[in-house]
Amino acid sequence: MEQLFETYERARLYFEMRDPAEAARILEPLAEEQPGNRSVIELLGRAYYHSAQLSRAEATFRRLVELDPCNAWAHEVLARTLERQSRADEAAPFRKLALAMGGKTAF
Repeated sequence: MEQLFETYERARLYFEMRDPAEAARILEPLAEEQPGNRSVIELLGRAYYHSAQLSRAEATFRRLVELDPCNAWAHEVLARTLERQSRADEAAPFRKLALAMGGKTAF
């Protein structure tokens, strides 16, 4: 468990140092080992999003919505990911759900 935390923290540091591609590379094996770990899945999705790996970000954020369907932020970020891919029609239901749940637009 400690190794998981150390690896996650290393990935978080890369993300904060604005190297999301390296953060994603570090997180990918963790996400495979811990498919239900929302913290890992969320940071991996953010790393994909910020490194413009949008199809991977979309799949990861869809997984986050599956894991935590009441998470307004997860719906919001999935909507943003779809919009960034010029898929506003697909994004609309997720954005509406996020707003209905009291979500904010901070990302």
